[in-house]
Amino acid sequence: MAQQKGLSPVNQILANINAPQFKAATYDITVFGAVSDGKTDIRPVLDKVISQCSTSGGGQVVIPKGVFYIAGPVVLKSHVDLHFEDGAVLIFSSDEKDYLPAVLTLWEGTELFNYSPLFYAYQCSDIAVTGHGKIVGSASKNFAKWRPQRSPEQTTLRQMGGNGTPVYKRVFGEGFHLPPDMIQFFGCKNVLIDGISIEDSPYWVIHPVLCNNVTVQNVTINSMNLNNDGCDPEACTNVLIQRCNFTVGDDGIAIKAGRDQDGWRIGQPTENVIVRNCIFNSKTNGLCIGSEMSAGVRNVYMYNVTIKKCLSAVYFKSNLDRGGFIENIHVSDVHCDSARSAVIRFENNYHGSRGGHYPTKFDGFYIQNISCDHSGEVGIYAVGVQGNPLENIHLKNITVLNTPKDQIVDVANNLTYENVVINGLKVPKPVVTGAMMLHTD
Repeated sequence: MAQQKGLSPVNQILANINAPQFKAATYDITVFGAVSDGKTDIRPVLDKVISQCSTSGGGQVVIPKGVFYIAGPVVLKSHVDLHFEDGAVLIFSSDEKDYLPAVLTLWEGTELFNYSPLFYAYQCSDIAVTGHGKIVGSASKNFAKWRPQRSPEQTTLRQMGGNGTPVYKRVFGEGFHLPPDMIQFFGCKNVLIDGISIEDSPYWVIHPVLCNNVTVQNVTINSMNLNNDGCDPEACTNVLIQRCNFTVGDDGIAIKAGRDQDGWRIGQPTENVIVRNCIFNSKTNGLCIGSEMSAGVRNVYMYNVTIKKCLSAVYFKSNLDRGGFIENIHVSDVHCDSARSAVIRFENNYHGSRGGHYPTKFDGFYIQNISCDHSGEVGIYAVGVQGNPLENIHLKNITVLNTPKDQIVDVANNLTYENVVINGLKVPKPVVTGAMMLHTD
């Protein structure tokens, strides 16, 4: 990232992130016939109002105070801010048929046609979901009961991605059981998600794909279903995630960039990302990059974050088929109350590799001012693979009060420690033998 004169790297990224602006026109959906009885489907009215707002030059489509029901997705269009007034609640149908016909989407890093995300936009500019209303995905009644992991459908999709099957032939949706995301904006620019509360999501909660200039801020998520990642920017550029509070059933933040051959084909890295001033309480990991990151992830700054409970607090994961790179990553000022596995974890041999021919390049990590009260397995876990060591990891001011093991480190070059204190003792840098580092206790 070429730095402009006088700007720090973070400020340079911020200079390229600007919330979209909208015309002053407002469109109250109740004026157009939407009924707030929690039973009447408002989708026909909402579709009409969003289209009218967009074709008229844009503005704000308002969902006022009340409980509204919608049987199918909200499809945003350019120049529309969907605004929830205080006390507005939008409840989604739990019937999968309401999310057909299938649309082009990305599912765990692979393109396909699938059930529509509950909020969807395709190649739009200047779109937003704002306000202090609540969105209820109703997934626990249906979608969240599906179990796609290690299913024949998941395997088929991944084979299609690996084999280069044309995307138009990857038709899932009806008769299949790959649940959709809560919010997926695909190929959009100038995106804002601000202030809303989200509950009961089908799968990943906020998933911008191939987007540029994205702001997610002041968002509260309380959704503990399977694979309920909080926010997963994927193949995106210039992303700001700030002042969010996520209680989720999977990773709090998971930065991604496509899976294996599909990620290489699309070829769009995720770059220039800032995550700051957030609180996460996650069933799995707190701040995460991977494992779908085959087009590469770089120039990421994550700081001023509190992680209450998690599996691993700061986690970089890939496997030997992913390829790509994770580089120039900066993490600072993170406190974790309790991690079940590790505080800081690098893993280049994450489960799921099929042959191990395309290891990921890990290079350039600057991690400082990290504290954790308790880690259930280890303080620092950093394991590369032979012939592809982890490179240039710099740890400074790391404090772990209690853990059974201070560190497990293998196959890493240029790993530096400064004031790393675990279980009350200063931890020395592991002994280096070539690219191999020996375990210490």
